[in-house]
Order: sequence, then structure tokens, then C-alpha cells
Amino acid sequence: MRWFIIILGFLAAHVAAQGSSSSGGSGSSSSATKGESEEYEKELCKEKEAGEWFRLVAGEGDSCRDVIQCTSSGLQAIRCPAGLAFDIEKQTCDWKDQVKNCLKKTKEKKVKPLLYTDEPLCSDGQLACGDGVCMERTLFCNGEKDCADGSDETYCDINHDPNRAPPCDKSVCVLPDCFCSEDGTAIPGDLPSSQVPQMITITFDDAINNNNIELYTEIFNGKRKNPNGCQIKATYFLSHKYSNYSAVQEMHRRGHEIASHSITHNGDENFWSNATVDDWAKEMAGMRIIVEKFANISDNSVVGLRAPYLRVGGNNQFVMMEEQAFLYDSTITASLTNPPLWPYTMYFRMPHRCHGNLQNCPTRSHAVWEMVMNELDRREDPTIEEDLPGCAMVDSCNNILTGDQFYNFLNYNFDRHYQQNRAPLGLYFHAAWLKNNPEFLEAFLYWIDEVLEKYDDAYFVTMTQVIQWMQNPRTKSEVKSFEPWKDKCDVPEGRSCNVGVIERSNKITVSCDIKKFNVST
Repeated sequence: MRWFIIILGFLAAHVAAQGSSSSGGSGSSSSATKGESEEYEKELCKEKEAGEWFRLVAGEGDSCRDVIQCTSSGLQAIRCPAGLAFDIEKQTCDWKDQVKNCLKKTKEKKVKPLLYTDEPLCSDGQLACGDGVCMERTLFCNGEKDCADGSDETYCDINHDPNRAPPCDKSVCVLPDCFCSEDGTAIPGDLPSSQVPQMITITFDDAINNNNIELYTEIFNGKRKNPNGCQIKATYFLSHKYSNYSAVQEMHRRGHEIASHSITHNGDENFWSNATVDDWAKEMAGMRIIVEKFANISDNSVVGLRAPYLRVGGNNQFVMMEEQAFLYDSTITASLTNPPLWPYTMYFRMPHRCHGNLQNCPTRSHAVWEMVMNELDRREDPTIEEDLPGCAMVDSCNNILTGDQFYNFLNYNFDRHYQQNRAPLGLYFHAAWLKNNPEFLEAFLYWIDEVLEKYDDAYFVTMTQVIQWMQNPRTKSEVKSFEPWKDKCDVPEGRSCNVGVIERSNKITVSCDIKKFNVST
């Protein structure tokens, strides 16, 4: 999104015009006008934060497109392009219908708590609100405003939450229950990278139904096998709408992992950032209940989740995950780095910054694994330094236009992991991207077959299988007999449909004929 930067000469002209009018056009007023302009600018910038954008005039139309900021060289202004408006709270241009604060001139001023003072203001176990009133330390950054000025909830990022998770301590954090490293790149078990199997996780988000089941069957045809002789596997982050639970049951029967992606897939992205613990439980634990009932999954294997739109829900999401006994999350994105990051547990501080301006990352300690989504390098020529951001979902890499480009993209990112610390390579898709682009699907299948033929230490596994290996690291020779990866190793042809439920009154339809029914809501 391109912004057009201009220097606010019109402001001085406006003040000058006023001065000229009031003095009857006398030239002797020029110095006074200059002084008035400087005074006006000084007043405008009073109590403004560095880099803060604000409006001169509040209102709809062009007024909502125009904002200014104070800089060391004077006032600067931007006008958002046509069709966009400036969101004063987000401090960025956005689609006009998404901006609800055109009548506000400045963003909300948030009072900061008095966390750091020369002399202590409160007794042990307490902290001071912005107005000096002392509150229990545990009340700060708990999602509820306890201070009268709300300052206990305004300074709550990973660097300032008074109750934040501590930095990684390897003397305390030990496998199989805990794994961390200072920068996130360390290999579990301190194995040399040459002895680590290269794990590849293929995931798909949203519904499983007759629109994509044939695609999944083509990719996972039972003939593509890992070096241990087991069929390659994937993880499906399932949302309720449009899902065919007979098809879901069949994918589970074949050994693929089913994880939660919400019931409603609420279209308001901010909902997920601000959802309460109860909201998260209804969406994610509720989805697990639906899956277990209507897909007849009774082995307690639905243990992971991914939030819609990759919008992290902060501490509320992870508190829910602990309460509802989820094993892992796979929502948090890590910016493109070399070497890439390994998954980690949330007992200690995240080993990377919270990636994304609107993200609400957890700050506290949680007994949950994070299957971090490493961004992929989408440069066409990786040997050329190019300021091109990475992409977490493969289908968001919008510069991939041909099958050859996609094949080269896959090879380079595989090499980037394999030749460095062999952190799991995540390839995250929406099925429509492959289905609607046959050239991409052909390149993808060719690449999978090539990897399986060329490498005797590359495995296409589920998210849970990655955690199983990390909890009990094995060398690439030992992993061929690694028992947790032998479960549902070679599933025979045929189907087993034991759902036996058709509830049309609730608009849930389940049938052993995958092509016959879809679930509607």
C-alpha cells in the first residue's frame, strides 16, 4: 500500500492567510505570521508521540484520508489512496469500510503504569497504576482493567508484562516436557544436524469435503512412502462449515492428523485477537467435540489448533489451551530467518519477536507447544539480496506464477532447512490453491516424489509426530524404527465408516458416501 508523503506547506500558508486578513494585508505582519505558524505547530505537536499520525479535521470523505505527524524537520502529511481511509488506532491506511474512527482526530491516549521509579511506591508483590494507586502484581496484564485509569492493561507486550515468561533456562527446561533455546535455532538433544531427519509438515486449513477429497487422495495415494516404509502423512486444521465428516473420518483412518480450526471461522479478524478464554473454548474445544462425535474419532488425537487468519489470541488463547488439554498451537509466525526456528514450548519467553503489527502474542508461561510457522523465502533468485518479505502460507506467496517457479521455491526452501539446522519445513496450504492451479499441483507432486527418491532421511510427517520426535530425539538411522512414527504406518485400501449419524434438524449430515453429503450451516 503506497502512501504519498508531502510537506505541510499548506499549514503555514493557512496561518499566513489568516494573519494577512487580520492585518489588512500589511507586509509588516510576515514575521508575526511566521511566529504564529511556529506557535500553532508547537501546539499541534504537544503531547504527541514520536511518529504518531493524527487528523487536523475529523470527518468522512477526504478528511478521513488525510493525517499529519510531527517530525524533527517539521510537519508531514499523507493522504491514503482512493478507496482507502486512515485508521487512527491502527495507524495505517485500510479499506474505507473497515475504518470506524473517521470522527476521531487522535488515537486513544493510554496511561502507562508506574513500573519503574527511583523510589518504590508500593510494597512487595504490588505495582503502581498510572495514578500512583497500588495494585496486586498479578492483576497487571490479566486482560481486565483493575486500575481506575486502565494503566494495568496498557503496557503488556512481551517486553513489559510484569508477569511475563522468563528467558530460556536450559537447566530447568528439559525434554520431554520442555524445550527452548535462546534464539530458537538449537536442535533438540544437541544432535549434529547431519544426523537429524529432515521433517516436512504439510498442512491444509478449513473444511474437508467433496471439493478437495480427490485432491488429498491424489497427493496421499498410499504409494508415496517415507524412508521407514510408512505412508507420508499430513495435518488438517478443520473448520466446521462445509465439512463432510465421513471424509474427515476417512482421512483420520488413513493416519492423517485432524486438528481444530474453529467452528464458525468468524470473519472478523479482530474477534480472534480479542476473544475471551470462554470464546476460545467454545470455538476450539467445541470443534473438537463436533469432530469426535460426527467423524467418530475416539482416540483423543485431536490435540492441536490453528487460529483463523493466523490471528493469535494472546494469553487468553493459551490459557484455554491449557484448560482444555490441547498439546500444541500452530498460529504464531516467525519472520524469515536463517537458520529457521525449531518448535518450542511456551513455558519460557518466545525466542523471536511477535511478528505482525496487529498480532496479540502470549507473554506469560503456558504448558503448550508452539509449532511455529517459519516464513518461507520466496525470492526467485536466492543468490541475489532482495528486500522481499517471507510468507507463512504457501498460497500467500503471490509472486509464484508458474509450476517451475513453485518447484524452484520448494527446492530452495528445502535446502535452506536441510543444509542448516534441519528445523521442520512447514508447507501450509489452502486446498483451493493447488486444485485451481494444476501446474502447481503437478510441480508439488513431482517435488515430493523427487525428495522421497533422493533423500533417505526426509520424512513427511504430522505435527504431533514432530513433537514425538522432539521429545525423544533419534538419529536418522534410528528413526527408521522409531515406534511413534509406525502408528498407522501402511493403511490398506478401503474405507470404514462407523459414523451412523444423520441429524438434518441441526443441518449436520454425515454419510458413508463422501460425494453425497456436505455439512451445511
